[in-house]
Amino acid sequence: MLIPVVVVISAMWLPVALLFLGKGEAKGTGFITGVVGALVLVGSMVHVAVFKDPVVPTLLFMHGTFYCSVSWALMTGQEDLRSVGNVSLATAIVSTIYTILFITGGPVLEGGEQLVAPSKYLAMGCAGYAALTFMVWLNAFGKFPAKALAWSLIIWVVVGLWIPGFWLMATGKLPF
Repeated sequence: MLIPVVVVISAMWLPVALLFLGKGEAKGTGFITGVVGALVLVGSMVHVAVFKDPVVPTLLFMHGTFYCSVSWALMTGQEDLRSVGNVSLATAIVSTIYTILFITGGPVLEGGEQLVAPSKYLAMGCAGYAALTFMVWLNAFGKFPAKALAWSLIIWVVVGLWIPGFWLMATGKLPF
């Protein structure tokens, strides 16, 4: 379930990045952002229900909520994006916590198991998501240029979505 969710997120990030570069329009971009947000939320719930894994889907659920806030702002033509920035800040903090969890493996649970298996790749991915959402927060408050955010999103579509998504699909494991 996670592979299609990770890949479909690029259908939000890339159009938003292109919009920030002046290559798109807000309402159409907002619509696809809402579709992606809804798919991420549903995919997260399905993954929790089917695979009994609350860890990664919780991170995806947070991002899906953020995508829905971006969608609403774009579709309604909001000019003051600080509310989206604040949701982005919450998402950035959650992604930072996940970075730490994937570096350390989290707390040891009853029976000696860790909350998650340490993963350098997932830690790097979460750090990238945290950086991007911190950039969105700063951009919403006029402290980070839209063009730099756009190029960061485009780069991270490849590094943080397509490489892990297609690598995992093709090999059954993450790149490292």
